[in-house]
Amino acid sequence: MLLDAGRAWRVFATGLSFALFGIGGILLRIVVFPSLSLFVRAPAARRRAAREAVRLSFRAFVGIMRMLGVLRYKVHGFDKLDREGQLILANHPTLIDTVFLIAFVRNADCIVKGALSNNPFMRGPIRATGYICNDRGPELVEDCIASLRAGGNLIIFPEGTRTPPGGTATLKRGAANVAVRGMRAVTPVVIRCDPPTLGKGDKWWHVPPRQAQFHIEVKDDIAVDAFRANDVPEVVAARRLTDYLQQFFMKEGQQHA
Repeated sequence: MLLDAGRAWRVFATGLSFALFGIGGILLRIVVFPSLSLFVRAPAARRRAAREAVRLSFRAFVGIMRMLGVLRYKVHGFDKLDREGQLILANHPTLIDTVFLIAFVRNADCIVKGALSNNPFMRGPIRATGYICNDRGPELVEDCIASLRAGGNLIIFPEGTRTPPGGTATLKRGAANVAVRGMRAVTPVVIRCDPPTLGKGDKWWHVPPRQAQFHIEVKDDIAVDAFRANDVPEVVAARRLTDYLQQFFMKEGQQHA
């Protein structure tokens, strides 16, 4: 089946965008981060500078995809992310959700797959930025809390993977454990993409019949105090917060289905 001209262009433009993304990762690794090691001696300042370099490169990547006509996006409430030490929890409908959030959040930290630390395109940014690898076992939650206390804005997708077609996956308790044990309010972010693209199981060349429209909205903070009231054990509070977040993201998805 032949593609129409617009869709064929978006397939090409998507491939070009991801190729540029890979090249950008290599340049960060071999040019930018070694330069930071030479000129920024303090580890914390060097890590923050590396995160800013990644943020700007991701912002450029999103801008390139927009310029090429692959997608359009609207953001709402991003002024709520202009703080430090925030725990940002988002749903995860597409492959590039992390890219979008890091592109707009200063001093962003995130949890990445341990295998990516050996990926030639990603290991440079991961090591330089101090992103948290998910193979840390029992220490993972404490690493997340430490990042927040150090002023990092930690981005977590509590589904643990991209949302399956047709609805919200069952949320994992890890994010709620970080919130409860670290006594951090949750800043929820709702991401929508219409028509769906780059979802779970999709190949990058499976572009939708029309340009994808991303809508990213930052909601009001969710305090954790109520879930810890009356000296409720942390494990119970984390379970209750997870259930609340599950209903929250399901409701948001149904309102805009």
